[in-house]
Amino acid sequence: MEVLVLGRAGYASTVDAMRSFTERRIAATPDEIWLCEHDPVYTIGIAGRPEHLRDSGGIPVVRADRGGQVTYHAPGQVVAYPLVDLRRLGIYAKEYVFRLEAALLKVLESYGATGYRVRGAPGVYVCLADPRGHAVLWRDAREPAAFDGLAKIAAVGVRITRHCAWHGVALNVAMDLAPFSRIDPCGYAGLEVIDLSRLGIDTDCNEAGMRLAARLAAQFDP
Repeated sequence: MEVLVLGRAGYASTVDAMRSFTERRIAATPDEIWLCEHDPVYTIGIAGRPEHLRDSGGIPVVRADRGGQVTYHAPGQVVAYPLVDLRRLGIYAKEYVFRLEAALLKVLESYGATGYRVRGAPGVYVCLADPRGHAVLWRDAREPAAFDGLAKIAAVGVRITRHCAWHGVALNVAMDLAPFSRIDPCGYAGLEVIDLSRLGIDTDCNEAGMRLAARLAAQFDP
């Protein structure tokens, strides 16, 4: 898969470019992965509820044509947009999201940290008490204490058009996390958010982005 490094990119213009790419692609179009950092922006998914954004603090708010609720993008967070033909791979949406999460888990593992899934809440989480531990952790978002002791480090939000996936994942690397306190991240009130730097991992978006792109490409190698 070709990896395009876009650098700092506006959210709306990047979404427009992804949409155009997806609408134009044909069966023979190669898949791509786009890497970027966005200027500060809150995005609310198709079914997102406005009350999950309590105060924008002057940060732009965009209604996004992806799944999921509200999240925040800003410099210091690497965003990866895999543009993938799911029909060619023979997989469906649920398997696609599983593979996105698997790539994120592998990136954390490469840094010596342990990530977890929470059933019903796409994304990747870390255990604040022991971010490098390997305890088995089973959580379900429907349970009252599903996120106790956890913090979200990566978000997943996708759109599938004519069996082709776009939008993608956001991994917090070294960013100002304060704006997350003004939202219910991904629709969950009180959910903590963390980044790699607060886990003691010294890296930047360029390096983390290339690790993420490699792990994503491995997941979608036919």
